[in-house]
Amino acid sequence: MRPYLFLLPFFGLLSACTIAQKAQNTPVAAVPPQGWKNIKIAQGNPKDAYGPCEPSIALSFKNPSKIVAGAILDRYYWSADTGKTWVSGTLKSTFGVFGDPVVLSDWRGNFYFAHLSDPSGKGWKDKQILDRIVVQKSTDQGKSWNNGSYMGLAHPKDQDKHWLIADPRNHNLYCSWTEFDEYDNKDTAKYKSRILFSASTDGGLNWSKALRISQFEGNCLDDDLTPEGAVPAVGPNGEVYVAWAWNNKIWFDKSLDGGKTWLEQDIVAAEQPGGWTFEIPGIGRANGMPILLCDHSPGPNRGTLYLNWADQRNGEKDTDIWMAVSKDGGMSWSAPKRVNDDPAGKQQFFTWMAIDQINGDLYTVFYDRRAYNDNRTDVYLALSRDGGMSFENHCISETPFQPRSGVFFGDYNHIAVHQGIVRPIWTRMDDGVLSVWTALINFPVKKIRVKDIQD
Repeated sequence: MRPYLFLLPFFGLLSACTIAQKAQNTPVAAVPPQGWKNIKIAQGNPKDAYGPCEPSIALSFKNPSKIVAGAILDRYYWSADTGKTWVSGTLKSTFGVFGDPVVLSDWRGNFYFAHLSDPSGKGWKDKQILDRIVVQKSTDQGKSWNNGSYMGLAHPKDQDKHWLIADPRNHNLYCSWTEFDEYDNKDTAKYKSRILFSASTDGGLNWSKALRISQFEGNCLDDDLTPEGAVPAVGPNGEVYVAWAWNNKIWFDKSLDGGKTWLEQDIVAAEQPGGWTFEIPGIGRANGMPILLCDHSPGPNRGTLYLNWADQRNGEKDTDIWMAVSKDGGMSWSAPKRVNDDPAGKQQFFTWMAIDQINGDLYTVFYDRRAYNDNRTDVYLALSRDGGMSFENHCISETPFQPRSGVFFGDYNHIAVHQGIVRPIWTRMDDGVLSVWTALINFPVKKIRVKDIQD
């Protein structure tokens, strides 16, 4: 989603989440154990028009010590030591770089950085902004990037809120996003929005013609009646799946031929009472857009689809994180299961999910206010070792932060995992300045050879 500009307010440093939980006699989270150290990846500047936020992260599947991250508008970061230290750079392209960073690793060790466009470099002063989705490639673990390729060029239509996935079998890349006839046009009868899809079969050099996959169109107002948050996933046999939010529901579509043809009728995977846009105190804007994953591991849940989102079905003061599961390729879905395990009445929001394709373990990261009666915010990790049947909740932030509504905080956080190396990434604010963080989380796993992800 396109970034907005706000003024950055000031607030002071706050105490650790576990101390606050004890003081308020609320359930005490697991203290981050030895080794779960928080690492600052990037620090903003109060004079910046946009501070670093809306982060994305990826581990190399060939060498998980190599990690790449991104943040708006045009920042990239790389680490060669599993995230202990980081080097930063500014991403450049003749197509422009304008936010919505999506960092992806393929199974050959390449990294990709997908983002919005700004060909003229004039930002909002030029209507050509957001005229395409751009994907840049790095073959040296994020140290340098090519000029990029693009999809969806259809000016004056606007292309927004994309996500990217790689097929481990044939290394195809798939992307889904929202196209607006004209962003924020209030003529809902004339101006529509829809979900589009494109594929690359040559490592991101070229992209197929954008194909509309959503059965229904929505408005262009960037609200619950706009289809948004399209996230693709790939099945173990090359199936392509996409889920998105629209009109108080999570929708699902699938292709069995690499994205050439799709279902005639979209499937409602879950209800989303209250819709995907909602208010969170202290956050300029928030959302519960979905995340979709498929298990490629050789474990008992191989082929299972997982859908993760947030909504306010329990009230505006009780936003929760949810998960639904499909065992039949998305044709039917389980009833939603609550991921956060605190008592009712607190806020959990900005969720993202990752799966360790070595063993099928699920990891969900989200903001959490279970310990407080104000806007202080922790970061939590929920782990499921049984295919989403149950979740262990861990507080992973060493100290809380307290956002206020006058700052653009981004639309998502992210998480990457492979071989038990878990690297969440999130935005926080201290003394009026945004920063981006990760945590050095490692779980012992038995390494299993997965035939389907070999070159």
